[in-house]
Amino acid sequence: MKKRLLKIIVSIVILFLVLYGLYKLMNARSFQLFGGLTNEVHTNQKVVALTFDDGPTKNVDQILPLLDQYNAKATFFLIGNEIKKNPEEAKKIVDAGQQIGNHTYSHKRMVLKSPSYVKGEIEKTDKLIRKAGYKGEIDFRPPNGKKLFGLPYYLHKHYRDTITWNIEPDTFYTNTADKLNYVKKNIKPGSIILIHPMYDKTGKELATIKGILDLLSNEGYKFVTVNELQKLKDK
Repeated sequence: MKKRLLKIIVSIVILFLVLYGLYKLMNARSFQLFGGLTNEVHTNQKVVALTFDDGPTKNVDQILPLLDQYNAKATFFLIGNEIKKNPEEAKKIVDAGQQIGNHTYSHKRMVLKSPSYVKGEIEKTDKLIRKAGYKGEIDFRPPNGKKLFGLPYYLHKHYRDTITWNIEPDTFYTNTADKLNYVKKNIKPGSIILIHPMYDKTGKELATIKGILDLLSNEGYKFVTVNELQKLKDK
């Protein structure tokens, strides 16, 4: 009886450890099992990549002039069904010379999905990005940064990196001042910053973007796209 109970306890512990390991792998910002992943770039140059997830929405009309004011480049990871609803906003991003990345078609978590589902989510969005006029390399970012096996394997087969981040002020703070203080304490050359400004109607996210542009510009940083940042990696 005791041996059987011990086996049950050991089995439960092993199961827990496996599930915990899968959870950590799914949410890892700097590691995956297949292919390349970039959450920051090791460089001595004072450059950072500002990235915006979701949309496009009408908030693009406020973000683009702000970037232009600081002569800053950024990467917009867009959702396919939002591009379909707001094609003109996607075209404005292209016309402004900014980078567009793929953030799936439906923004559902890309975990435990079939190969055909992964393929459809990515390729439908790629087509919409091209239809908007974007000619550059299309980077990919998984919704909520979550990935396990199928998604990284697909990207690996198609020679595409997973792009995550190492600075995420929205995750930890709601107050603009706190977000800026967090960025100031954690920023370093080659950082990739994640912001979610597309559905904000309060103006707080726009204030955060402006604050980051102002703060880091004054510290001598230049804002580049993710593709540009990757090319500046120290050899």
